Amino acid sequence: MAQLWGGRFTKETDKLVYAFNASISFDKRFYRQDITGSIAHVTMLEKQGILTGEEKQAIIGGLEGILRDVEEGTLAITEEYEDIHSFVEAVLIERIGEPGKKLHTGRSRNDQVALDMKLYTREEVKETDNLVGELLEAILKIMDENLDTYMPGFTHLQKAQPVTLAHHMGAYFEMFWRDHIRLLGLYDRMNTCPLGSGALAGTTYPLDREYTARLLGFDGPTLNSMDGVSDRDYLVEFLSDLSLVMMHLSRFSEEIILWNSNEYQFVEIDDAYSTGSSIMPQKKNPDIAELVRGKTGRVYGALQALLTTMKGIPLAYNKDMQEDKEWAFDAMDTARGCVRLFTGMLETMEFHKDRMEASARHGFTNATDAADYLVNRGVAFRDAHGIVGQLVLTCIERGIALDELPLEEYQKICPVFEEDIYEAISLKTCVDKRVTIGAPGREAMEQVLKTYHKAMDNWKKDEK
Repeated sequence: MAQLWGGRFTKETDKLVYAFNASISFDKRFYRQDITGSIAHVTMLEKQGILTGEEKQAIIGGLEGILRDVEEGTLAITEEYEDIHSFVEAVLIERIGEPGKKLHTGRSRNDQVALDMKLYTREEVKETDNLVGELLEAILKIMDENLDTYMPGFTHLQKAQPVTLAHHMGAYFEMFWRDHIRLLGLYDRMNTCPLGSGALAGTTYPLDREYTARLLGFDGPTLNSMDGVSDRDYLVEFLSDLSLVMMHLSRFSEEIILWNSNEYQFVEIDDAYSTGSSIMPQKKNPDIAELVRGKTGRVYGALQALLTTMKGIPLAYNKDMQEDKEWAFDAMDTARGCVRLFTGMLETMEFHKDRMEASARHGFTNATDAADYLVNRGVAFRDAHGIVGQLVLTCIERGIALDELPLEEYQKICPVFEEDIYEAISLKTCVDKRVTIGAPGREAMEQVLKTYHKAMDNWKKDEK
């Protein structure tokens, strides 16, 4: 059993205890971050005169060789080691001898694991944010192409008022844009370097923590060593952000599942993102949307698990904090995969525009506009509400839409109606006269789209 400690102990750890304590089965995914952090640490130690130039070159050469061999598959990370830190250091010493024993100078596993987790999470935040950006681009493309695609807007899952597909998609653009802003803010808030915090109280070696932080792309070092080794707020925040991303994906998935049903027939999901039934040949199931909806609870569980783990931990580092990894890794992998798959599904989805428009017309989504027509001609709103209610009942009995009801039927119920009622309740009129910012009218939507495109362009410029 390869481990970094043991001088204090007179007998070997029980194998069951060792296995229970070990983390290499899951923290081996840190190998690149661990080596990157070690190279920065050694570079700083040489700069400060703690290591010689020759020692630095030997150690860095050895670390780079380990990284290359692991990535090429010629060096396996085996579970005879307690953790990834033990593996890297043991292999380094085996390869370069005495200089390798100086790698850990001025460093503890506590600040080392804190660094590795932060480096790994920082990369995951960036990767997730990039995937959210691709999803936003897919949504924006649908919006650009569907400013005049009319569909029913819903409340209580009841058809309410007419909107456009562009407007409906805009609601999800807003949700995922907020996710982007949260991830961007998290990246900035978490970008301080814990390396140099030691076990909990720093070190007597003359470390240059600002230099190490710069080498690793951080804005600066953490300012309290006890918090530096025990802070997992950024990870809780990331899992919270991922939970919101998943919630938004789940809501979107639920709508796609409904729209894909025989009753709606608003969309056709590409065969690549659907499955069939083993017994019913007519079925085409929205499995990706359903799995995204289902996996949302999995990410929520990771957030709850980490909050529960952290809630009773006194300062500074405690072994409980090893539980910050497995659930978090699973949540990161799950959310990233869901965003990527959902984007592909959305990009290949076909919208049945005629079906959407017919649903809006026959769902009486223009009833409010018929009432407004009367109000604008002097009828009290409460009376207008009752009149249009009678018209709707008549249409339901006949199986027709409001714009299919003859004018004489309108005038039987209320003589105020004139021929221009049909123009007033056309879906185009109903939508386009809603011109306040945030509404579905074409004029308002064109303004919003300009704002969205500018925001996305600025994001791309910042990335460069």
